[in-house]
Amino acid sequence: MPRAKRRVALIYDARLVYDVKVMTGVAAYLQERGHYSVYVEENALKDQRLPDLRSWKGDGIIADFDDPAVARLVGQSRLPTVGFGGGYGWYVEGSSTPYFFTNNQAIATLAIDHLLERGFKHFAYCGYARTPINGWSEEREHAFVKLVTKRRCSCAVFHGHHKSTRQWAAVQQALGEWLRRLPKPVGVMAANDNRGRQVLEACRAYDLNVPNEVTVIGVDNDELLCQLSSPPLSSIEQGARRLGYAAAALLDSLMRGRKPQQCRVIIDPVGVVTRQSTDVLAVEDSDVARALAYIREHACDGIKVPRVVSAVGISRSGLEKRFASVLGNTIRTAIRRTQLERARRLVSETDMPLKQVAAETGFKSVQHLTTVFAHAFAKTPARYRQTTTR
Repeated sequence: MPRAKRRVALIYDARLVYDVKVMTGVAAYLQERGHYSVYVEENALKDQRLPDLRSWKGDGIIADFDDPAVARLVGQSRLPTVGFGGGYGWYVEGSSTPYFFTNNQAIATLAIDHLLERGFKHFAYCGYARTPINGWSEEREHAFVKLVTKRRCSCAVFHGHHKSTRQWAAVQQALGEWLRRLPKPVGVMAANDNRGRQVLEACRAYDLNVPNEVTVIGVDNDELLCQLSSPPLSSIEQGARRLGYAAAALLDSLMRGRKPQQCRVIIDPVGVVTRQSTDVLAVEDSDVARALAYIREHACDGIKVPRVVSAVGISRSGLEKRFASVLGNTIRTAIRRTQLERARRLVSETDMPLKQVAAETGFKSVQHLTTVFAHAFAKTPARYRQTTTR
C-alpha cells in the first residue's frame, strides 16, 4: 500500500529574495524525501489570503512570521509549525513554536573583517528607520558599530527618515549628503542589498568614486540586484537555503510526533561574495599596499613572510611595524586570512576533495588545513561543507 502524502503549507513573501532562498532549501528537502503535497501562499505577507487552516486538514506549516496576522492565523491552526523571519513582527520568548533566525552578529563580523582586510580605518553603517519588523537592521548596526569601536576606528550611522523609497529623490539626497560628509576612504556596510544598491546610486549622483572613495558591502546576495548595481555589489550570503532545509527537516520530525530539541535556532551566514564594490585596497602606505596585493595574488602558493618582504624590498622589521600600525595585524596573519577565505569558498561552493582544497590554498596537508580551518571557523572543513551546501 503506497504511503500517504503529507500535506504541507508554505507561507512566504515571494517578493523577498531571502524568503525565496529559504523555500529553495525547503524544496530541496521535500524533493529528497518525496511523498509531500504542497500548498503554497506566496503573496506579500500583508496581502496573504489564507484558507481556514483548521479545516484545511493539512499536516504541517512552514511560515514567515514577520507579519503578526499570518503568525496568529497559523498559530490558531494548531498544526505542527516551524516559523522563520527576522525575529520581529512576531516572536515570543519561550514559545513552543520552533523559530529560525539568521546570526546578525556573525553577519556583521564577516562585513567588518572583509573591510578590515582591505585596509579601511573609517567605517559606516547604512540601515533603515525602525519599523515593527526590521529590527534585524538595528541588530546588525549595533554589532557592526561595536566591532568597529573595539578596533578604535570611527563609525558613522545612517537611518534616514523615510520608511520606503516612494520619496526616492529625498532618500537619495539624504544619503548623498551623508556619504559626501564621511571621511574618505570609507567602508560602508548596508543593512541589506536593497540598501546597498541605494548607497551605490547615491554615490553616482554625488560623484563619489566606488570603490576608491566609498566601498560598499550588502547582505542577502541577491544575485540579480547585485549585478544590476553599478558597480556590482559585494554581499554576504546569509545561509537562507540551509535555513530552509533545516526548517523542513524539523517540520518532518514534528509531523512524526517528535518534540523539538530547541525552539530557537540560529543559522550562521555562509560567507562574503566579493564583487567590484569592495575590490580595493584602502591603504595609504604604498609598501603595505604592495605587500597586500602580493599576498592576495600569491598567498595560496604557500608563501611565507620572507617572500612578501622580498617582493616589497624593505626590511622585515620595518614592514612588520607598518603592518601593525596600518592594519593592526602581522604579515603572517594577512597571508593566513587570504588562504582561509579561499579555502572556505572552495569548501562551501564546490565538491572539490579536501586534499585538493589543501593543495589549492597552500596548506601542507588535509590535517593542517583541518586544524587551522576549525580554529578559524569553529567547524572542520567537512562539517562546514555539510552545513553550508544545503
